[in-house]
Amino acid sequence: MGGRHVIRIRNLIFFMIAIAAVTAVWPENSGFIELAGSFMITSLCFIVLYLFIAHYCPEVLKITVKTIFLLSLILSFTVLTRIAVSYEQRNLLPFIPFALVAVIVRTFYDGRLAFFILLLTVSLSAFFVPEPFSFTFMHIITGIIAVFTLTNNYGRWKFFITALAVMLSYSFIHLSFSLLLYDKTPDFTADDLLIFAGNSLLILLCYPLIQLFESRFKFLSDATLLELADTNQPLLRKLADEAPGSFQHSLQVANLAEEAARSTGANPLLVRAGALYHDIGKISGPLYFIENQKSDLSPHDKLDPLTSAKMIINHVVSGITLAKNFKVPSQIIDFISTHHGTSVTYYFIRKFSEKFPLNPDKEKDFSYPGPKPFSKETAIVMMADAVEASSRSLEKQTEETISELVERIILLQEQSGQYSDVPFTFRDISDIKESFKRRLSTIYHGRIAYK
Repeated sequence: MGGRHVIRIRNLIFFMIAIAAVTAVWPENSGFIELAGSFMITSLCFIVLYLFIAHYCPEVLKITVKTIFLLSLILSFTVLTRIAVSYEQRNLLPFIPFALVAVIVRTFYDGRLAFFILLLTVSLSAFFVPEPFSFTFMHIITGIIAVFTLTNNYGRWKFFITALAVMLSYSFIHLSFSLLLYDKTPDFTADDLLIFAGNSLLILLCYPLIQLFESRFKFLSDATLLELADTNQPLLRKLADEAPGSFQHSLQVANLAEEAARSTGANPLLVRAGALYHDIGKISGPLYFIENQKSDLSPHDKLDPLTSAKMIINHVVSGITLAKNFKVPSQIIDFISTHHGTSVTYYFIRKFSEKFPLNPDKEKDFSYPGPKPFSKETAIVMMADAVEASSRSLEKQTEETISELVERIILLQEQSGQYSDVPFTFRDISDIKESFKRRLSTIYHGRIAYK
C-alpha cells in the first residue's frame, strides 16, 4: 500500500511540473493576473487528464515512466507551438505534426486515450496561435482520421497509409476553409500541398520513434506483439520441442483468451502473446505435467504430495527465469508470474490432507507465489488456462458439461480472490464465460463429429 502512495505522489509531482512548464511558456504572461489565468486554465486541463486516465486507463498511473511519457509528449508539442509562433516572420506552424501525437499514443494504447491526449495538446497549443478555431479544427479532425487508420492495422507499413490519410485530410480541410473564407484567404496553392506533404511525411518518424520508446519506456507496440506471438520464436520453439503437450495447451489457451479479450475490450494481441509464453517454465521438467506424459506412469507416483506440489509450482519461477534469459519483455513475464495467482494445487493438497492434518502454515507450501492478476489481460489468461486444462478431463464434452465446468472454475477463482486487483465488471466476466463456452463447444463438437 505504501508503494502505491509513493507512486501516486510521484505522479502528482510530475503533473505539477507539467502545469508549471506550460504556464511558463504561455504568451503575454506580463502580470500576476495573466499568470494566474494561464495557470488556472493549464491546471484544469491537466486535472481533467488525470481524472480521465485514472478512470479509463488506470494502469498508466501505476507505472511512473508511462505517466512521464504522456506528459512529455503534451509538453513537447506545446513548447514547439510556442517556439513556432515566436517566429512571426516565418509560418512554421504547418510543419508541426500534431497528428503524430495521436499516432504515437495509439500505437501503445487504445484510440480513446490517443484522441484525448491529442485534444488536450491541441487545445493548449491553440491559446498560442493567431487563428485558434481553424487550427483546432484542422488538427483534431486530422488526428481522429490518423487514429482510425491505425485501428486493427498491425503491419509496419501502416504508417505510410496514415501519412497519406493525414496529407489528404490537411489538404481537404485547408481547401474547405479557403472556400469558406474566400474573400480573406488565398486559394489553395501547390506550396500548401507541399507543406502538408512534408508535415505528413514526419509521420514516418513514428517507426524509429516507436522503437526508441519501446526500449526507453518499456512499451510494446502491436507489431512487436505480433513478432513475439510468432511460434517460430526461439523460446516457443524450445517449448514445442521439449514440452510438446504444454505447447499445444498454450496454443489452445491463446485461442480461447484472444477471443475472450475481444469480447471485453482487452488487448487481444497482448493476451495472445502472454498466453503463448505463460507455461514456458514447464520446459525445466516437462514430464511432471500430464499433457507431456506419454504413458500412464507419472513421476509423481514416486513422490510425496508436498514434493510434487513444489515441482508443479516451480514452473512459474522457472518460467520467469527462462523468460528473462531470453530477454522476453516484462509485460509478457507478467503473464507467467500471474497465471496461477496465489491459488493452491488442489490435487496435491487434498492428497496430503488425507494422510496428515493440514494447518494454515502448511497450506502456504501448496500455494503459488503470485502475484494475482492485475489487469484484464492477465486475468483472462488465468481463466483460459484453468478452463482449457480442466476441459480435457471431462468424460463427456457436451454443451452442458462445458458450461458447468466454465461456471465452476471461474467461480472458484473469484471466491478465492484472484480477481480482486482486476477492474472487471459483472458484464466482463459474463462475456468471458460465454466466449469460453462458445469456443470450447465448437472445438469439442468438431472433434466428435469428425472422429
